[in-house]
Amino acid sequence: MTNVSDVLGLFDTANERAVDRAIAEFRAGRPVAITEGENALVVLLVDALNQRNAEGLDRLAPGRARLIIPAARLRRLGLDRQQAGIVSFPVPDAARAETLALKIDARIDAPVAPVNTLDEGAIELARLALLTPAVYAIPVATASLAGEIVRAGVQDITDYRAAQVKAIQIVGRAPVPLEFAAETEFVVFRGGEGLKDQVAIIVGKPDFSKPVAIRMHSACLTGDLFGSLKCDCGDQLRGTVQKMAQSDGGILLYLDQEGRGNGIANKMRAYKLQSQGWDTYDADEVLGFGLDQRRFDFAAEMLRKLGVTSVRVMTNNPEKIGALKASGLEVVADNRAYGRQTAENVRYLASKRDRAGHFIDFDAMVAHAPQAD
Repeated sequence: MTNVSDVLGLFDTANERAVDRAIAEFRAGRPVAITEGENALVVLLVDALNQRNAEGLDRLAPGRARLIIPAARLRRLGLDRQQAGIVSFPVPDAARAETLALKIDARIDAPVAPVNTLDEGAIELARLALLTPAVYAIPVATASLAGEIVRAGVQDITDYRAAQVKAIQIVGRAPVPLEFAAETEFVVFRGGEGLKDQVAIIVGKPDFSKPVAIRMHSACLTGDLFGSLKCDCGDQLRGTVQKMAQSDGGILLYLDQEGRGNGIANKMRAYKLQSQGWDTYDADEVLGFGLDQRRFDFAAEMLRKLGVTSVRVMTNNPEKIGALKASGLEVVADNRAYGRQTAENVRYLASKRDRAGHFIDFDAMVAHAPQAD
């Protein structure tokens, strides 16, 4: 008789399932264990930490708790660091952890030690879960872990993104006529980043034997749906679809990577900081994020599964162009995707140009932007 483990193996590997479960538990605010041989790290999202559970976790290894802090956050705490570090917590102190992880005016208050492989795995798990990448952790022996705690191997966490790229697959498709593009098909993929569905919108009838116009558009709830004036995302989204419909068609990949891959909660935190005068990238650094956490290798795989091998990219972001080339697609041209300039987004756009190297020409934006209603 076939056992359950054999059947589950038809779907994915046990290691991939372990990371899936660890991401879900971590997002739910419960501790998970990251393992490597005889060593393990019990980790908890800083947002979920309070004094009661900090004291409870400390009982696993009295006086050995630590906060894992990414390099970007360490720079905001006053250190010139390019690598993550750890700060010891000999006494459980949830308020101190919150201060070091999130408070604007915090400064480092103890020596910072280098991270090990398990610590790096904890930061990667937080990023996979779209959470603030500062993690409260307790080192323990793997043998001491209780049976009910969800655990994942550190190497499995490290390999997870690449595994998801290979596993991405089409799960549904249907025609969906749009305001500016009556002949449009939505193709839904399962996989990629964050255990979310991704969508390819095929506009018109592009000839896949020739270079296809494409745009990789990261989801922006505030701009795409509500017309936020703080960015140009909604204009870019609708403008590129309209241009595709008016020409030879194309494909818009709508990718669930809100807030440059930081997640919607952290995007709102960053917006709050921006309202207090912080630049968009400085605001992200306060939260522990680098310039951009997004990955586009799974987007290239979506295109390949649709039969696309050569593209004309509609983007202002050189990282997207480089990612497609690195993934093996032929990029024959890149064209700009401009929205409208507003009083609220001009600093944001200038920051993308000056700090992240985006191809943004304000004069060209004025000439090409859609007219305000």
